[in-house]
Amino acid sequence: MDNSPLSPTVSVPERWAPRFFTIWIGQAFSLVGSSLVQFALVWWMTSKTGSATVLATATLFALLPQVLLGPFAGALVDRWNRRWIMILADGGIALATGVLIFLFATERIQVWHIYAAMLVRSLGGAFHGPAMTASTSLMVPKDFLTRLAGFNQTLSGLITIFAPPLGALLLGLLPLQGVLAVDIVTAALAILPLFFFAIPNPPRQVAQANGSAQKTTYWQDLAQGFRYVVKWPGLLALILMAMLLNFLLVPASSFQPLIVTKIFNKGVVELGWAETVFGVGMIAGGLLLGAWGGFKRKIVTSLTGILGISLGVILIGIAPANMFFMMLAANFILGLTQVLANGPLGAIFQSTIEHDMQGRVFSLINAGATAMMPLSLMVAGPVSDWLGLRTWYLIGGGLCILVTLVGFFTPAILTIEEQHKAAAPAAEPAA
Repeated sequence: MDNSPLSPTVSVPERWAPRFFTIWIGQAFSLVGSSLVQFALVWWMTSKTGSATVLATATLFALLPQVLLGPFAGALVDRWNRRWIMILADGGIALATGVLIFLFATERIQVWHIYAAMLVRSLGGAFHGPAMTASTSLMVPKDFLTRLAGFNQTLSGLITIFAPPLGALLLGLLPLQGVLAVDIVTAALAILPLFFFAIPNPPRQVAQANGSAQKTTYWQDLAQGFRYVVKWPGLLALILMAMLLNFLLVPASSFQPLIVTKIFNKGVVELGWAETVFGVGMIAGGLLLGAWGGFKRKIVTSLTGILGISLGVILIGIAPANMFFMMLAANFILGLTQVLANGPLGAIFQSTIEHDMQGRVFSLINAGATAMMPLSLMVAGPVSDWLGLRTWYLIGGGLCILVTLVGFFTPAILTIEEQHKAAAPAAEPAA
């Protein structure tokens, strides 16, 4: 591990739940608003242009800030006041939506305006996501993090199921700028609790502010974040493993409309059912993880979940064309096991990475995972066109099983939580 000073132990107040869940509920409303904005804008671009290039370019603008600027944003998250980062990020995203509302209302909207808004929204997310994730471990007891991850995944499943029909309903009742206005309201609901509840800052930041620890420059903090990851073999291996799995699995989600229409000869209704069943699986997995909490070793729960994802992907790859129900079953498995894989993995990062480093490390993780999305599609697209649409499902699922088995037999990964406990006492306190 890094030999840099580690933060002292942080104690969470006994009455932590009212503060945290008030903030969490506000953020949940914001996620719903963002999902409605995404649905409305994609629908407008689709109906007005009918261009796959336009949609792909919009996706690129939504990804690039988090890939290119994410690692640099993380160092600022660990230096700045995290509550104000979240307020300004949410406010900036709402402002971008407000500009779009004006442009739609005055009929001046152009496609490039939407590109610019997506760029701003993604930039805000590059700061907001790491700030919220890193602050959670300072507000929530360590033993509750895995269950909280289950609740977060349940929320994601609910949004996956209900946001598209809700967006379609609102578009039928309101002009598009009216749907976008919902995002302003939900952003206000996310920001308001932050004016009344404090968000803890990392201990070293507090110590530097009151003069009991030596101040560092931005570039020193940035370099320290990279060293921290590189010098901790278990953490580095887990991050690289997550990036590789993302590379292998992203196409399986992106190709689903083609699988439904070209392999199973179904239509939009069946595609909707496939997505709904996936969301139901996520809800089931979130409830299961929230109630159960997973195995004692969180990493075992994650690796087991990855095996389940791999089997679900392979099931789609081998399902006969006249057995669409097998794809529905596979999607349920994918939704459920995705929760078991991602939830404990996030809890591991939150409970083992030092509070002073979490902004930087989470930004690196997000940037690496996001960068895998366009890269994997660039490779999987030609491979699937050449060898057949289901080929990637078999290749990706099989390689995921192999990667997961390697994880089970890699001590640095399997004992990552114990490594942290053994290493932490050897470090000197920040002050």
